[in-house]
Amino acid sequence: MLQQECDKAGVQIALQQEISNVTFADGQYQVVTPQLTRQCQSLVVASGGLSLPNLGATAFGFQLAEQFGLKVLPVRAGLVPLTWQPSDKAVFEEISGVSLPVTAEANDVVFPEDMLFTHRGLSGPAILQISNYWQPGDELKINLAPEQDIASFLSEQQQQHPAQELKTALAKILPKRLVEKLLELQVFQNQPLKALNAKNIERLDQALSRYIFKPNGTEGYRTAEVTLGGVDTNELSSETMEAKNQPGLYFIGEVVDVTGWLGGYNFQWAWASGWVAGHYC
Repeated sequence: MLQQECDKAGVQIALQQEISNVTFADGQYQVVTPQLTRQCQSLVVASGGLSLPNLGATAFGFQLAEQFGLKVLPVRAGLVPLTWQPSDKAVFEEISGVSLPVTAEANDVVFPEDMLFTHRGLSGPAILQISNYWQPGDELKINLAPEQDIASFLSEQQQQHPAQELKTALAKILPKRLVEKLLELQVFQNQPLKALNAKNIERLDQALSRYIFKPNGTEGYRTAEVTLGGVDTNELSSETMEAKNQPGLYFIGEVVDVTGWLGGYNFQWAWASGWVAGHYC
């Protein structure tokens, strides 16, 4: 959709799927839609990325950038849930809905947030954040009790409640359904705390503080909050958002290779880059 009230100085692309053609000649852009044709000296592309295609997301902005010779970096889904391997799905989908605070680590990046088990895989803020740094085939290291020194906790429990079962003690710091699943997976053997020795405690501490998942992939653009990649920032003026080698052509927001964390950073980028382009175009 083109804002028909725009004057000849600029045209804003709002819904890119209605654009039929964009050309540039004699210092003027011509934008053609099934309903109308407009010419302008400045063209601001605010077409977004590929995330949430049910809302109309397409690759239009990337294609337009390439049409005018701008480099577009590879794109993929970001801030997105991770999916199970078939073998893990058969095990963990039974505890769908369980959530807990964790630290999620991939490629030496760590996020301390909540994690949620789902029927499809892992979600929650910690997983969405780490998904931007995880690559297919990578392991995902999860500290299931980041706020607790597990070895110290078990030693204290052993002294205070020697007859207490290990699974009962662990249920004080982890969701009970998760403890039962870890027992089923033989991550630990249930026994009275008094039967534990230092080596048992150290081994369990390591298992729970560095639990390894190997996701199958992501849920993709269908549920991704952002699109990683896009128009290379080196192709744009950081001061105006104008293409360095294509006068009057501006790219803003998610179509550009700029991605923030959760917490409003991506909205802020969209607003800030839009304001800058609007000011200079």
